Amino acid sequence: MTTRYTVEPWAPEYGVPGSADLEEPESNVDPTVEVPADRWAPRRPLSDPVDDVLFVDGVRRVDANVWIHGPPATLGLCAVYAAGAVRCTDGEAKVVDAVVERGLFTSAPDAAPIVTRHGTYEVRPTVGETPERLWLGLQQRMGELEGTVAAVHAGTGLVVVDGPLSHHRHVPGAVGYVKTRRVHYLPPALRTVLDDLTPGTRTPLFLTTTSWSRFSWYARLGPGSVAGGIVRCEVAADRPVAEAAGLADRVTATLPRFASAPHKDPRAPQNLYPIGGLERELRRRLGDPDLMFRALKAAAG
Repeated sequence: MTTRYTVEPWAPEYGVPGSADLEEPESNVDPTVEVPADRWAPRRPLSDPVDDVLFVDGVRRVDANVWIHGPPATLGLCAVYAAGAVRCTDGEAKVVDAVVERGLFTSAPDAAPIVTRHGTYEVRPTVGETPERLWLGLQQRMGELEGTVAAVHAGTGLVVVDGPLSHHRHVPGAVGYVKTRRVHYLPPALRTVLDDLTPGTRTPLFLTTTSWSRFSWYARLGPGSVAGGIVRCEVAADRPVAEAAGLADRVTATLPRFASAPHKDPRAPQNLYPIGGLERELRRRLGDPDLMFRALKAAAG
């Protein structure tokens, strides 16, 4: 069976659905798991930096928006996505894994893979056909691929995953690294501690719970504005608080040496050098977007 479809004539960069940075759902927060609220203050790590670090990240691109023939006509996304890992040890950084997949994201019940001259888009079923639902399906699949890559290399001294930990919480010792602050997790009285963070310090742990539980903390990577240089890290709350605090210390002591400089990265210092380099390599492996757009139009007939 083949899928009959029509490629939306607008180039995908003018109609990529949804946002690349989706806000996290409402959560319950307990800021007293490491210290009482009245003792919240910046904490300097008691650990030395880790010498062996694995950074995991993923990238994605919509090659075309397509209409699957019905009745009724159903919207779909033809997308390519990749996940990879770069290992930093002994003063060197090396890409140790990179996996690329293509998918047709749609809720059309009779959809079949789209085969083009330059690649096949396997069916990735989604719940719903709105642009937001299709984009969430793509995000979900990329996150699962990142989790697979992270699990393969779980024996590394420290595993840092760019973004929330949700798809990687089964990887022992994995740490989620969130560059942007889109959700206020802390009550107003404790947010002032973030202003007092100096490079290489962190807040106490706080427990956040949505569909799963994790220990989180904020850390400052380097100098900057009041909000600049602050990231949020998280680990699965499947360990004692003392163990999570020790991991938070190791992460906070390790990450500043990978922080980027403003003259090299507009997202400095939060976009770490290994992650930025990995993103560039993964995007190179996605292939040429114009070539794939033309291939999809040709395969549509």
